Amino acid sequence: MHQAAEQAASGGNYSFLLILVLLFGFMYFVMIRPQQKRRKEALEMQNTLGAGDEIVTIGGLHGVVVLAEQDVVTLEIAPGVHVRFARPAIARVINKAGTAVAEPEIAEPAIEETDGPVTETRKQD
Repeated sequence: MHQAAEQAASGGNYSFLLILVLLFGFMYFVMIRPQQKRRKEALEMQNTLGAGDEIVTIGGLHGVVVLAEQDVVTLEIAPGVHVRFARPAIARVINKAGTAVAEPEIAEPAIEETDGPVTETRKQD
């Protein structure tokens, strides 16, 4: 009887270890791996910056890349106004230099013809 209790207790230890391994595997595929993928994409985007690219910084500042050095990117935020940012401060590229951006088509609103001026009708109590 004492031996059966020891076997049951050791089986519990293996199941606890299995649960921990499964939990770590789940956390890896749900949280860690997607974060690593996003970081890799951000680094690739920051490393491919070039002159003429329209970008947005992590602070929301829009500008055009004038000069891209190793660790610093110089942006033109207004005509003749240049600022320097660290590469990791670039959040996203809006338009790469040399690529044409398709203008969105704006549909003309349909105009309804009316017979006369608009009148308001209210219920009389």
